[in-house]
Amino acid sequence: MKCLMCESFSLTHICSQCQKKFLQPSLFKTQLSNGIVVYSFYKYEDIEELLLSKHTDLGFYIYKILVKNSLELFAKELKLDFKVVSLGVDDIPSPDYSHTAILNNALKSSSIKPLFGKLRAQNKISYSGKSKQFRLQNPREFVLKQFKYKEVIVVDDIITTGTTLLEATNLLQKEQKEVLFCLTLAKV
Repeated sequence: MKCLMCESFSLTHICSQCQKKFLQPSLFKTQLSNGIVVYSFYKYEDIEELLLSKHTDLGFYIYKILVKNSLELFAKELKLDFKVVSLGVDDIPSPDYSHTAILNNALKSSSIKPLFGKLRAQNKISYSGKSKQFRLQNPREFVLKQFKYKEVIVVDDIITTGTTLLEATNLLQKEQKEVLFCLTLAKV
């Protein structure tokens, strides 16, 4: 197959040279209004086309490459004296896979235990391209399924206005969970 970026022969959808050249993560910090910190690995505009692939058959493979270069490395480097869980925001397969489940699964390490199907939105309205006002008027209405761990990391693919992560972290705090921080692939 050909690399999607340079069109050279490659065994993966993005060759190792392009991954090294274009997909080296940086750490960007954002703070939600409730004080929770969000760490992002890329600027949205730098990987926009790759992120938009999540709605195609190719998206699964692209997201696997993105997480290998960012979240997997982060999880390996994170050393805690206690076990935490990570929760993907609304990790429902749509239609064939869940991009947030791919992100969450990449965090599996000696310090992090990914849990799935625990934080689900009841409101299925798409936020893509919508204003902050629209997002505030149409909350996700998350439901949290119980789990025994207290410390949590919340995972999503993109932070735009922060409303999704704010709503999710507020619910977790209301349920007596301690949100250590949030992780996203990209920051708008």
